[in-house]
Amino acid sequence: MFTNYNPVFCPVFSYMQPGFSYPPQWRMEKTNIAKADIKGGPLAPDIRGVVYFLDAMDGTYVFAEVYGLPDYQPGSDSKLPIGPHGFHIHEKGSCEVGDPENPFQSAGSHWNPTNQPHGNHAGDFPVLFSNHGKAIMYFFTDKFTVSDVLGKAMIIHESPDDFKSQPAGNAGRRLACGVINNKQIGYL
Repeated sequence: MFTNYNPVFCPVFSYMQPGFSYPPQWRMEKTNIAKADIKGGPLAPDIRGVVYFLDAMDGTYVFAEVYGLPDYQPGSDSKLPIGPHGFHIHEKGSCEVGDPENPFQSAGSHWNPTNQPHGNHAGDFPVLFSNHGKAIMYFFTDKFTVSDVLGKAMIIHESPDDFKSQPAGNAGRRLACGVINNKQIGYL
């Protein structure tokens, strides 16, 4: 269970913390919540994490907490660096490993419903920076709602996007995967 995030840092998701008291007016708003449990594949079996999606006015809050990320290694010669890690929504809700040297191809390509150039599409998230194997990210996006991403997959890549290669950004091999499922429709 990943509940070590700081409620001050992440007030929207802090209602998920047992014993946290939140303003009563938040309880009145019914909201759609989704969750992806992230698990590492054969290239990074220690990765574990969770990504929450919460509908908000005019968009979606996204909260990610990931553990077991590989340490940063700078690129050399023709090798891409390891970290910071590309982080994307992919088209298909499948996390079958398949080829252990090139896992999670079953998740398909980056989810790009409006055919935008890479770096500006709905499924492209900020990179994950590992701090001793741990990364926490919280942001708002107006590019999708929770319902839009249900049944898709979250992928953590080996390297950051290069922001040049199209359509996917050349973020390297896929280290971890999690399917986005409807968690609940609840009240804040």
